[in-house]
Amino acid sequence: MGATGATGNALLHRLLALGAPVRALTRTPHRPIPGVADAHRRALEVRYADAADPASLRAAFEGASRLFLAMANGPAQVELETRAVDIAAQAGIGHVVKVSAPAAEPDSPVAVSRGHHAVEERLRALGLSHTVLRPYAFMQNLLRLAPAVARGVLVGAMGEAPCNYVDCRDVGDVAAAVLTGPDVADGVHVLTGPEAVSHPELAHRISVLTGHRIRYVDLAPDELRDHLVRQAQMPAWLADHVTEIQQLAVARPEYPTDGIVRVLGRPPRTLDAFLREHRDRFRR
Repeated sequence: MGATGATGNALLHRLLALGAPVRALTRTPHRPIPGVADAHRRALEVRYADAADPASLRAAFEGASRLFLAMANGPAQVELETRAVDIAAQAGIGHVVKVSAPAAEPDSPVAVSRGHHAVEERLRALGLSHTVLRPYAFMQNLLRLAPAVARGVLVGAMGEAPCNYVDCRDVGDVAAAVLTGPDVADGVHVLTGPEAVSHPELAHRISVLTGHRIRYVDLAPDELRDHLVRQAQMPAWLADHVTEIQQLAVARPEYPTDGIVRVLGRPPRTLDAFLREHRDRFRR
């Protein structure tokens, strides 16, 4: 689930490269899967599935042995993911790989993380074999900031606090290793890139890369939330989420983990490599 999202799509391509039989679930099966020239290639089956439609999940899960579960954050996420894992258990799915979040705790200061904790608890209560992936901030989300950065401004509310970033493709590679490994082990994998980078340092690196000065503007949390709603046109819940995760990074300093190295036996992709790959997106 999530075959058209950044992480799910990265996983899909890795599974196809490995020659694994895979079923891509999407609410829009009539549309091409990103990056897949022929959605009906022999190794890939595309099925309609909508977590709001239980019957579609039952049909989509039929005959499957393992499930990758990744849904976009949102107000209905807990309800939808809980329904998905309940139906997966009923369908006889043998193992679930769930994309969760850092600080997935019952009393987390981040509402979305509390929701992920609730879904993790449901998996445990069902006795369903599962693996939890807890990636930090996706490098790909930096591309949403590109228009403002191209105008010379990076806005945040983190001061000098370091932030972990991870490439979605690495998360997809970890998921593929778990799903296709000979022995699927339960566990929690906290996934980061090789370094934690502050917003001022990020602004400096993009400045050097593009040749244009990028200024970091540090706001108070309430100011950041207002900016995201008014200027970036974010829905209120998402602005709350962004503000909460930035404040969590201030309260709990972030450090890189070796999660990707332990699973894949190679280092994770670097932030500098990602920025170079998308350099033109950050230019004026």
